[in-house]
Amino acid sequence: MPSSTSVALAAGASALLVAAAYFTKSSQSPPRSMEDIEDIDAEEDCITEGDVVDIFDQLFLQMQSVLAQLSQQIQQIQMSGQQIPEAQLRQLLQQEFERALKSMQGKVFEDNDIDEDCLQEATWEFLEDPEKYPKAKKAVERFQKLYENVTGEKVVGRKPGGGGTANAITSGVDAAADITKDQLLEAAEAYFDALTKAMTNIVMQFKDEGKNLQDPKVAQALNMEFASAANDAGDDALKEKGLTSDGFRAAIEKYSQSPDVGRTLAMLQMKQQQQLQALGIPAM
Repeated sequence: MPSSTSVALAAGASALLVAAAYFTKSSQSPPRSMEDIEDIDAEEDCITEGDVVDIFDQLFLQMQSVLAQLSQQIQQIQMSGQQIPEAQLRQLLQQEFERALKSMQGKVFEDNDIDEDCLQEATWEFLEDPEKYPKAKKAVERFQKLYENVTGEKVVGRKPGGGGTANAITSGVDAAADITKDQLLEAAEAYFDALTKAMTNIVMQFKDEGKNLQDPKVAQALNMEFASAANDAGDDALKEKGLTSDGFRAAIEKYSQSPDVGRTLAMLQMKQQQQLQALGIPAM
């Protein structure tokens, strides 16, 4: 039986526990702070909001696929009877995920003929004015959630210089400290149900519009819509149980060695997969 943490990570890979990160710098470039970057001149500012959205959408889809493959490999190892310590499991998953991300993002930048440093500066500029650039904010945060789910590093809402995340991390850990196992399982059931309902609504909308879910392009669009809707749906469900997404993740870590928690999360995941397959959703 997979551990509770590995089940949660596997769920995230298949858009069951959707999460994503502000893009990791490639190994060719040293980290740079906003203080080190000058504003782009009007003549040089050729990166549009559409460019940023396209790149982060490409990275999201590619890395979600990588995460799904890694999670399946981990589950196969565990089903064969091999036990991987929880800390080692997360470290392994994070290392492989980041290795793949560094490789893929370089190719994405090259294919789109965009310089990484210029993209970073343009992205920060768009994120500082989310009302004017809502599509960029949505695409970046969707990707941030995926990375965040894998690494446990709080990056959604991060501001230039790395600020704006400490309070969320602290509150999440504090909330998990008092939650009981039964409360966690109740929250998990509400969370999965909320995600399933969100996906069902989107699928029905696509079907009403006459879209073929077996079409790869339609399947990708469905995945992207769900990734965005799932954040709000999941957060609302957890809020009703007195938890944040950070608190929920921390609570899963707290009970990571509990067979009951691992078994229940696995059952919830299986139930959700069956419900989504019944809707005609292709495997993601």
